[in-house]
Amino acid sequence: MNKFLKILPWLMLAVFAMEVIAVMMPKKDGEFHVREFGRLPVLQNGRVQPFDSVAHNALLQIRSTSDVPLEEVPIWKFWHHPVKIKSTPWLLEVMCRPEDADTRPIFLIHHPELLGELKLQDQGVEKSGLRYYTFNQIRSSLGVIREQARDASAVDDKLRTTFQRQVLKLNNAVMIYESLKDVLRLPGIPADLNRGLDDIQAAIEPGIQALNAQRAKQPFSQEAADHLMTYVNLVDAMKNDRNAGQLYPMIIPPPDPDTARDDWGNLGAGVLESIKAREIYSPLRWLATAATAYHDTNAVAFNNAVQDYAAWLKERLPAEAKKGRNEFFFNDTKAFLHALIIYIAAFVFGVCSLLTFGSFPQWCESLRRTSFYLILLAGAVHTFGLVFRMVLEGRPPVTNLYSSAIFIGWGAMVLGIVLERIYRIGIGNVVASFAGFITLFIAHNLALGGDTMEMLRAVLDTNFWLATHVVIVTLGYASTFFAGLLAINYILLGVFTKMLPRKLEAADAVAISLAAGATKGQAGGVVTAKALSKQVGVSEVGKVLAKMVYAIVCFATLFSFVGTVLGGIWADQSWGRFWGWDVKENGALIIVLWNATILHARWGGLVKERGLATMAVVGNIVTSFSWFGVNLLGVGKHSYGFTEKGAQLLALFVASQVIIILLGMLPKQYWKSFREPDLAKVPPESKKPVPAAG
Repeated sequence: MNKFLKILPWLMLAVFAMEVIAVMMPKKDGEFHVREFGRLPVLQNGRVQPFDSVAHNALLQIRSTSDVPLEEVPIWKFWHHPVKIKSTPWLLEVMCRPEDADTRPIFLIHHPELLGELKLQDQGVEKSGLRYYTFNQIRSSLGVIREQARDASAVDDKLRTTFQRQVLKLNNAVMIYESLKDVLRLPGIPADLNRGLDDIQAAIEPGIQALNAQRAKQPFSQEAADHLMTYVNLVDAMKNDRNAGQLYPMIIPPPDPDTARDDWGNLGAGVLESIKAREIYSPLRWLATAATAYHDTNAVAFNNAVQDYAAWLKERLPAEAKKGRNEFFFNDTKAFLHALIIYIAAFVFGVCSLLTFGSFPQWCESLRRTSFYLILLAGAVHTFGLVFRMVLEGRPPVTNLYSSAIFIGWGAMVLGIVLERIYRIGIGNVVASFAGFITLFIAHNLALGGDTMEMLRAVLDTNFWLATHVVIVTLGYASTFFAGLLAINYILLGVFTKMLPRKLEAADAVAISLAAGATKGQAGGVVTAKALSKQVGVSEVGKVLAKMVYAIVCFATLFSFVGTVLGGIWADQSWGRFWGWDVKENGALIIVLWNATILHARWGGLVKERGLATMAVVGNIVTSFSWFGVNLLGVGKHSYGFTEKGAQLLALFVASQVIIILLGMLPKQYWKSFREPDLAKVPPESKKPVPAAG
């Protein structure tokens, strides 16, 4: 058994590390080089991104998933992985084979009243209590959806009912889907885009000659002139629809990247450029060939067109081509998802190590090490994703709410690793892993709103202040949350277990026994458990936890204060005033004041360990208000819009913290860790004094 306990941490680390390596390894394309197509760059939302990101973000907004399952498997068959369409193949279906795409269950509708209004109760596919519908199933209800959406959009955002919010979300999903269907289509041109371009090519030269002759007042062919102008008029409106770039991507690169590198256009722009040059623009021809070939299931023609276009982009627009390939790799590896999974496994092992603390010391230490090693691996994957994303954006780590969640989780993970190295009792593992997976889960839900790398507002477009004020104040958020999570551990362990008054020498002895039965000292001798206890000192779990909370609150006070001051300097440069009592500014100030209040209460002896922990949990509520709450108020310069789901989740979180605070305020006799034993039921030889509670 001892050998198994020694091997367990390394075994679990190897299993998850092999999974991460497998994800990072290059993958081959199938018959159709769909992955290569997904790497091709386009322009959407003001930034260059690959087709794969367009598909990924669209699916998240429409279906709340990044792929489309083709079969439904009962939840109890967890070993069977259903066949799925990934984001890029789905996008190709939508653009090139809409008749197939219309049969995919992608529209998420779960509001009972909305289902009744659209008469969809007995249709759709049910999965985990949610219902998904195909475009064919909702096609007959599109008029009702648009009408209801118009009515809902006329209502103030804060006053909208759940039904109205669901209608607006569904209408937005339909608009995105229908827009993607038009990416490789021209109005008035047959479905075969390549053949349509041949017709345009045939009309260009005669049409231009006729128009030139007309201007020179010479005889000309009215039919040839009208034929060309028909195409010009059809695509001109499409080219000038700049708002369309928010719904579907600009896929045609600029002909002269040296003068207008970001001047991408849609098919209409490509056709007009072709008429101007008197020949079909090469990128337009390659994309049309790929679309026709994919529709006709001609893999050779599709692959050749994609390869030729990729080579052209690499020569003419190397930076954009590289950006597309790098972002495709980032999407494909899904670093944050895999980090989240490893954090969950580490959390399970960490909790199990706490449950076996004192009772099964060898198991406790083995599980603690397993959790710690997995956190190191998850942290490495988390860091890789964070740094890779920074390189893709060319920005510091925090630019929006999504990236703030990722960075806060990363900061909490680092703090947990440091604390676990100092106090090897498993608490740091539990808090680090929990903070890691819960913040990445929050980030995943924030990603459902669309592109998470969108262009910054003009006032935010400064890397210096993003790297100083935003990073430092976000570290203040992370450390305040981390102190609150440690405090939650203190309260829960104190109320429901007898762990807080336990001494730590037992855990130290186990650490020695697992290290091949003994640990070598500096002089080559053997250090015993008793000797090690003398070196590190014997303390109680509760006192160690309280020290952790106190140390992190000190760290949080410093960073939140410095970050807030830097924010004032940035505001002075941007808006001409250091402090304007904006709700976000007040939220940041409240965090500083509350952390300072905790420290002063501790220094002044107003609270001891239990009071310190309870006040630290209040810090979670204060920080959640500044981080998310001010965005839900709909006022101030830092508000990013009210969302019903965000308000509900925030209210649920605050309610959970209030419950924990009430537990922390229970009198000592209700805390299992501090409850006096019933001496009448204890044998005389076992009556020993219980360690005093702090």
